[in-house]
Amino acid sequence: MVVKKRLRAVLIPLALYGVSGLAVGYFVHHAQSGQRGLEAKRELQIERERIAATLDALTREREDWEHRIALVRAEQIDRDLLEEQARLMLGRVHANDVVIMLGPAADAPAARAETSIN
Repeated sequence: MVVKKRLRAVLIPLALYGVSGLAVGYFVHHAQSGQRGLEAKRELQIERERIAATLDALTREREDWEHRIALVRAEQIDRDLLEEQARLMLGRVHANDVVIMLGPAADAPAARAETSIN
């Protein structure tokens, strides 16, 4: 009888410690690798940084385009920009420009294929 009471006095706290340890382990595991855990937070942080870099690049590109448009829309049009756009649209070159001829357009895909193999 004394042995059963002593055994019960030891086993009940051990069982409670074991159950509470398992519960704590369960919550720690999900805090680390769960859907909203630390690993998910790290992945979201990496994605946020990638998106922020893309946003910065697009913002710079937009500012560049806004600047170019402002040069064309201003009271006094920037002559260099106007000349550049006219040359692009008309397919003309200036006498001081250096023109590099690449060859017929039909040979261009074959040349690209050769360089990608090497």
